[in-house]
Amino acid sequence: MADSPPNVRLNLANTPENVVVVREMLSGVGEAIGLDHSDLNDVRTAVTEACNNVVLHAYEGDPGPLEVQLHLASRSLGVVVRDQGVGLPGEPKSLETDTGGIGLHVIQTLAQTVEFVEGERGGTDVRMWFKAPQASALVPLRADGDQARTLALPGRPTATICIAPISLARTILPRLMITLAAHAHFSTDRISDAQLLADALVEHAQAAIRGDKLSVDVSVEPRDLEVHISPMGIGLAQQLIKQTELGELGGVIEQLADRHEVLHTGAHETLALRLSDPR
Repeated sequence: MADSPPNVRLNLANTPENVVVVREMLSGVGEAIGLDHSDLNDVRTAVTEACNNVVLHAYEGDPGPLEVQLHLASRSLGVVVRDQGVGLPGEPKSLETDTGGIGLHVIQTLAQTVEFVEGERGGTDVRMWFKAPQASALVPLRADGDQARTLALPGRPTATICIAPISLARTILPRLMITLAAHAHFSTDRISDAQLLADALVEHAQAAIRGDKLSVDVSVEPRDLEVHISPMGIGLAQQLIKQTELGELGGVIEQLADRHEVLHTGAHETLALRLSDPR
């Protein structure tokens, strides 16, 4: 699993609020594949334990990266939670062991299989497989599929997500936008606007994105969201913005985004959006 490209790659900082972002991503995937509520709850609970360990222990109180990869296979779902922190102090040897506060018993009880291994850049990979009878193998990100990144946002993005195939984004991206808008302390009305904007983006993404991979960078500040969507084909981002029919993507962007522009990133375009809620 660790050597194969995932279907979803989510990069975050190891903050407690970002554990909620991971949980919402998992809920979106569960909805996309029709995962049973009980099975989804098992996945969310085990992955939450692994993410909480990264938040509380991996960097000994310092900030650091948290990466979550999701792999869809026939009748199963794989999740890797990765950090680049201090690593595990020893090999977990039994269900009773609680290594580094990781909630090992919970993870081993809920996952079909679990491995704790040293990451390529140090730290720890927690590799979990779960039963998912409704799941089928989908085309993942290419080996270099998350390398065609958007232009750097001011500061460090709060969240970067790469999704393949794009159809998975229909249930993932709106959930992430709602959660991140809440983290930005948006009003209820403005959170609804963020959801409508995400719904419109994923509805039309297939026609605008070059290839079958969607990359989204989101930077969160109080009352402010900056969102970059890529890689779009040349001319397609502007084409979407200029759509005039009410209810189409262009109309939604013009009505709900405080700013929108097209950025050129080599052979691709990036659609940059800003949502604010000054109240």
